[in-house]
Amino acid sequence: MQKRFLLFVPAMLWTIFIYWLLTMPASDIPSWPFLAAIDFDKWVHCGLFALLVFLFSFPLKKKYPRYVFLYLFIAIAAWGYGIGLEFVKKYFTSYRTFDVYYMITDGIGC
Repeated sequence: MQKRFLLFVPAMLWTIFIYWLLTMPASDIPSWPFLAAIDFDKWVHCGLFALLVFLFSFPLKKKYPRYVFLYLFIAIAAWGYGIGLEFVKKYFTSYRTFDVYYMITDGIGC
């Protein structure tokens, strides 16, 4: 049981990292004009949440290889986390902005 729990530690740490990254002041994040031109921040959101789903799904793949609904639940829960973070940015930070397109991008990543 303890070994199985340890397999989820990277996913839990990644969840905390995403929270920290998405709620830190935008002025602390370097910006370059060429990255803004290709909407690099949306690509980052997509990658962050794709890795989140992978890290939560990977420990389950041997025991539950055919449980599609389990993996779908993980993806939906991760997307819900991304949507929740957008509302955290809207209501609990004064230095980050709410953006529906980030929610869509998080869902694509999931």
